[in-house]
Amino acid sequence: MDALPDSLKLDFLPRLTGSLSTPARQNPTVAMIEAAYQHHKLHARYINCEVSAAELADAVRGVQALGWIGFNCSIPHKQAIIPLLSGLGRSASLIGAVNCVVIRDDKLIGENTDGIGFLKSLRHLTDPAGKRFVLLGAGGAARAIAVELALAGASHLTLVNRNRARAEEVAKLVADNTKTTAEGLGWDKAFALPADTDILVNATSIGFYPDTSAMPNVVLESLRPGMIVADVIPNPPHTALLQAASERGCVTLDGLGMLVYQGVASIEHWMGEAVDASVMRSKLEDIFRISRAS
Repeated sequence: MDALPDSLKLDFLPRLTGSLSTPARQNPTVAMIEAAYQHHKLHARYINCEVSAAELADAVRGVQALGWIGFNCSIPHKQAIIPLLSGLGRSASLIGAVNCVVIRDDKLIGENTDGIGFLKSLRHLTDPAGKRFVLLGAGGAARAIAVELALAGASHLTLVNRNRARAEEVAKLVADNTKTTAEGLGWDKAFALPADTDILVNATSIGFYPDTSAMPNVVLESLRPGMIVADVIPNPPHTALLQAASERGCVTLDGLGMLVYQGVASIEHWMGEAVDASVMRSKLEDIFRISRAS
């Protein structure tokens, strides 16, 4: 019997991954992850999906039915998805938020790669150990970043949020599980950073496309030259906050690094494959037409 032609030996069923979020249209994750898949010749696709809060449970059942091996979830689903999962990994359990779901044997396990992604990006500039941080926000990203900074030895965290109770909740989470001291404050007026702040992190969605002129309500005069100002927003990379901070002599860190490293971690969770972060970063730089020096 003749051997089958090569065209009949090909596998036309890629492993499916993706993202469930709203808004989804401006999220560049799909571009960088597909670039990694192509570079490493992984037979997989990443599908960006607009999913409202009301549709989340249906969407999760849908990706299971379609045979996806995992997905990211972003705003506003990082905590709402937890009741829909079979269990949580260690980091997600401690943080209380999920941004990466792994599907194996009909079980959905929630992981959190946000904090690790931010920490790896920050380490390109400084070691967080012994530093004093101000974090704006108390949502899923802020929770993840706060926990990872504390585990990395941050000296003190000040969490600032419109709902003070949520900020206090995250501060208590940190204080109860690490050696880092933490406090939660309300945010009903322009916030002046304490004079001993080393690093400011915007962990809110303020400034995300298309509202690119929006700025977190902080007293800009309290930003000191040499202070590190970081933003988790990837689109645009140079947010209004980072532009203002740069004008005041601060060292800035855009959200692309966090996005890249959490993507690297997600792929490793889904496929057990280590991928090249520089390939993903380069793709994002091409999209936003920025140079490596910026």
